[in-house]
Amino acid sequence: MARQQIIEPRSGQYNFKTDYSNGDTITWESIERHFSWHVTGKVNMAYECVNRHVVDGFGSKTALHYVEGDVEWKLSYKDLKIETDRWAQVLKNHGVKKGDFLFVFLPKHPDCYIAILAAIKLGAIVGPLFEAFMEEAVRDRISDCEGKFLITNKEFMTRVPREDLPSLEKIFLTDDSINGISIQDELSSVVVKQDILEWVDLEDGLNIHYTSGSTGKPKGIIHAHRAMIHQYITGRWVLDLKEDDVYWCTAHPGWVTGSVYGIFAPLLNRATLVLHGGRFNAHSWYETLEKTGVTVWYSAPTAFRMLMAEGNDILENYDLHNLRHILSVGEPLNPEVIYWGLEHLNLRIHDTWWMTETGAQLIVNLPTTTIKPGSMGKPLPNIEAVVLDDDGKQLPSGEVGHLAIKAPWPGIMKEVWKNPEKFASYFPFGPEWYVAGDLALIDEDGYVFFQGRSDDMINSSGERIGPFEVESKLMEHPAVAEVAVIGKPDPLRGEIVKAFLVLNKGYQEDVNLIEEIRLFVRNRLAAHAAPREIEILSELPKTKISGKILRRELKAREKELVGRK
Repeated sequence: MARQQIIEPRSGQYNFKTDYSNGDTITWESIERHFSWHVTGKVNMAYECVNRHVVDGFGSKTALHYVEGDVEWKLSYKDLKIETDRWAQVLKNHGVKKGDFLFVFLPKHPDCYIAILAAIKLGAIVGPLFEAFMEEAVRDRISDCEGKFLITNKEFMTRVPREDLPSLEKIFLTDDSINGISIQDELSSVVVKQDILEWVDLEDGLNIHYTSGSTGKPKGIIHAHRAMIHQYITGRWVLDLKEDDVYWCTAHPGWVTGSVYGIFAPLLNRATLVLHGGRFNAHSWYETLEKTGVTVWYSAPTAFRMLMAEGNDILENYDLHNLRHILSVGEPLNPEVIYWGLEHLNLRIHDTWWMTETGAQLIVNLPTTTIKPGSMGKPLPNIEAVVLDDDGKQLPSGEVGHLAIKAPWPGIMKEVWKNPEKFASYFPFGPEWYVAGDLALIDEDGYVFFQGRSDDMINSSGERIGPFEVESKLMEHPAVAEVAVIGKPDPLRGEIVKAFLVLNKGYQEDVNLIEEIRLFVRNRLAAHAAPREIEILSELPKTKISGKILRRELKAREKELVGRK
């Protein structure tokens, strides 16, 4: 098909268009009127996601639709309320209370979602852990905030270093009673009390997500219950969720997208949420879209590129006529994916930009606006985005600089756990501007174009990976003397993790050794953090004075090599 510089929206009645039809200005304060606490003063995210829909007469509507292979079952909003109440009572009986850090380490299964919402009902601060995390990643996150409680299962428990986590008071297991408290045994006799739900303040902690930095251990980003204002309205305007929508976000709740747009935003908008268990498989994904009747689909560029790589003939086997709106997040959406969506799905794919720290979408392609392929879109209404130079001065359109968002907004992080210095680092030019760490330009029409990272962060398949964390794990291997880790450009994943190693004396470069080192990271940290490429060097490039390793020099070399191919 012909390649367009702009792609116009389809005609149709979208939520954003409806809300602005009378010409009124919509503010954050006016959005607050949607919530029950605007009248009652009683705040809790889980209440707004679940209980209020039952109170409002929508208890019979499907809330969760779970699919994994031949297994398929549903929970209504009434079912979800009952189950989260029961789980919350079990947790409360064992001492979970407001402000406690409770971690959930489970696969993409209804138990994971029920556990998260039940803990929130008690006012606990929930830390969802990605299902592929290994011991090191689990240890770092739970120990950092001295987590008191953990909900997991028998399989995942093998990756929990219990002896290294003295803060853990109790472990709950969904399928076992040997290594902890059996949730199922407790549920069999639990009696739910009327006052099970804990009311909180808008500024009270809601959840904690750990984000890797270019240096140091992962940092705990805490969000407050007020984030629901931002998450609800982006679910309405950007995801365009309506009463009859069936919605699928492919991210696990261990990533912020899987929490914000896999749980909160769709449930706040009373959508039906599809959960797909298991790993990526093109046939399984298309079958899920068809079987559940997905209307709104939120995924990542890597996933779309993997579907493209499977070939388009496969699509002829599936009926996706229910699908009406597709969105992407996690890394820049390359134009070829957008054109593929138009040609083979007959739909635009809408890029969105936000970060763990921002709490919700900030720069978006609304379903009502023109798409410029290659652009992240425009700032959401009530959000102001600019590009700043190194001195914090605003740059004119077309010039590359630091992408900055005017603060505050409802979704912005509450704090970085026990790290005020890190929190302050997001505001290098003062409290007015949040600086994202992305380089960008804004064109004359207000569209934002990503130009790269201003730090050494790696974005692989939409997952942010801190090179320091990978380097630290590599240095634990006895063969490794020095190491530098970068993100190497990759047409499928955006970037892959590549490690440059200097070996200790007595070790020789060998394919078996390289594979051993790669698996060392995979098995002790996480699969997505394991280097896909390892190159042995006699020495690493360093600055002459300080001896600091020059990652950027290595990255520039890799970009040049990739460009030649």
